[in-house]
Amino acid sequence: MFSQTTRCALRSTRLTRRRTFATASASNNLVNIVEVGPRDGLQNEKGVIPVDVKVELINRLARAGAQNIETGSFVSPKWVPQMGGTSEVITRMERLPGVRYAVLVPNQKGLDNLFTVLDETKLTPPISDEISIFTAATDAFTRANLNTTTAESLLRLEPVARAALDRGLRVRGYVSVAIACPYSGPVDFKRVREVAKALADMGCYEVSLGDTVGQGTPNKVAEMIEEVKKGVPVEKLAGHFHDTYGTAVANVFAALAQGVRTIDSSVGGLGGCPYSPGATGNVATEDVLYALRDSHYQVAGSNNGTINLDDMVNIGWWISEKLGRDSVSRAGRAIRARRQREESDPKVKL
Repeated sequence: MFSQTTRCALRSTRLTRRRTFATASASNNLVNIVEVGPRDGLQNEKGVIPVDVKVELINRLARAGAQNIETGSFVSPKWVPQMGGTSEVITRMERLPGVRYAVLVPNQKGLDNLFTVLDETKLTPPISDEISIFTAATDAFTRANLNTTTAESLLRLEPVARAALDRGLRVRGYVSVAIACPYSGPVDFKRVREVAKALADMGCYEVSLGDTVGQGTPNKVAEMIEEVKKGVPVEKLAGHFHDTYGTAVANVFAALAQGVRTIDSSVGGLGGCPYSPGATGNVATEDVLYALRDSHYQVAGSNNGTINLDDMVNIGWWISEKLGRDSVSRAGRAIRARRQREESDPKVKL
């Protein structure tokens, strides 16, 4: 686990001035969606994606009702080429009222780059008022991703979180490989709890627990969240599920049953992790929206109080076609097939 020095350094962050935010309350059945398509969804693409396409994707998502959109990442284009141009993207995108436009920052340099954009634009409210920071539950994955141990990554992230909070930004944390690691296998859920707590203690208003490899099952997801709740209030937890084995939607419901009320998803099922070989995309936003219909859960959004499923289906197909492939969203494919059938024969209702 963590060394005494690391624990002491992280514990000291509790004295740092920080703000508390709530994305959604676990005391009700309102489910918040964090749309990660423009960042996590695109970061593993092989071709070059024009800035215009990224901007249009973000604008369409916001108009469809998404209220939390991860717009890009201030990582080095050398390591993640598809995140190049994030400064231009967030400068040119529409800024709808009530929508949070977050960016991922891996380190102090990434945060400094964001600060430069904020200082140059001098807009009120700022073009982005939230950052995401990330680490992993295993040293093996953290070394592959960040070339450091998990404990060392947390020590590096603490001043980044503090500087962002001092600037008035919200800070959200990610814990990758919360179920299984592609390099070291099954993950110790106590380790996930420790890492999540360290992020919460340094000021993250929410910590997203990522099944990066997509090997999670509902039972394992429930077991993991039960352990993490011993150190972090469930109101501060979110679920981030990849659909490698086709269990992502089931895992979403397992997380909701545990009291989690924030789910990360990606339009069209876009995604994959460059440091997790074989992992497929995030759970599709369309699939989550469809699965929650007729349930006792209500999806939060700005389009008539929710996120419009039909609009998201259209966006999923639009961006997938821009990338040269079909949408992998099951709901998106079925809804489009139904539309095409009804258009060819209006008497047919599927």
